[in-house]
Amino acid sequence: MSDAAVLDHAPITVTVTASAARRIGEILKEEAPGSMLRIAVSGGGCSGFQYGFTIDQSRNDDDVAIERDGVTVLVDSVSLEYMKESEIDFVEDMIGASFQIRNPNATSKCGCGSSFSV
Repeated sequence: MSDAAVLDHAPITVTVTASAARRIGEILKEEAPGSMLRIAVSGGGCSGFQYGFTIDQSRNDDDVAIERDGVTVLVDSVSLEYMKESEIDFVEDMIGASFQIRNPNATSKCGCGSSFSV
């Protein structure tokens, strides 16, 4: 696998940056062996949809696995449709550190960046 997702033989190209992979690896060191980061899109948040981050030890039939630098990010096929061409990053700046999803499909997002609309 690579750092880009593929669905139905057509690239959707959700990518994971090196910074995100490094931070995910740090988090997963504290979890059970074989753990993966799951990112899902659900209804809610102040802009209509929101991203959810959880740790999972199993893969569902409709999951796409994005692997980079020894870590795996799972995205279900429905969430993947909302995340086409997105980049998952981990950013550290003067106000803090957070995972950020740069989603070109989002027409607007909330101030904290955890919810968006399409």
